[in-house]
Amino acid sequence: MLEQIFTYFTIDIIYIWLNIGVIPFWLMLIFFPTSKICNIFVSSIFPIIIFSAIYLYLVYFFFLSDYDFLGNFALYLSLDDLKDLFSNDGFLILFWIHFLAINLFCGSWIVKDYQKFAISKYLTFFPILITYFIGPLGLFIYWIIRIFYAKKISLFD
Repeated sequence: MLEQIFTYFTIDIIYIWLNIGVIPFWLMLIFFPTSKICNIFVSSIFPIIIFSAIYLYLVYFFFLSDYDFLGNFALYLSLDDLKDLFSNDGFLILFWIHFLAINLFCGSWIVKDYQKFAISKYLTFFPILITYFIGPLGLFIYWIIRIFYAKKISLFD
């Protein structure tokens, strides 16, 4: 049975499902941020559990296929080592799950934060959309907007 799962859930299939599967979460964040469905499915631990389950599945899959996990630490040594790691499909898919999870978490935080400061959801549409594609830039744009609504600069919250 486990072999059947491994033949169906290949890295390419998981990549496609990740990219399609994250879109409803972002659509809920953008268009229905105050709905109960958004609170249950996006602003909770639910998406992180899904990403974690996929991540654990892949780690187990790579463990069975003798993936060199210690080689991942080479990313800290040089830019060339990082390039070599990104040429490995296993490392790349693990990184992609990490990227999607962190960006979704940041988008969810932006929604909760702008609700706390009563910032218009229309004003935060652009930062949330940018966070989907380029997480840190979207957070920075939101932070600039937040300064004007909170009337203070806070380096921590």
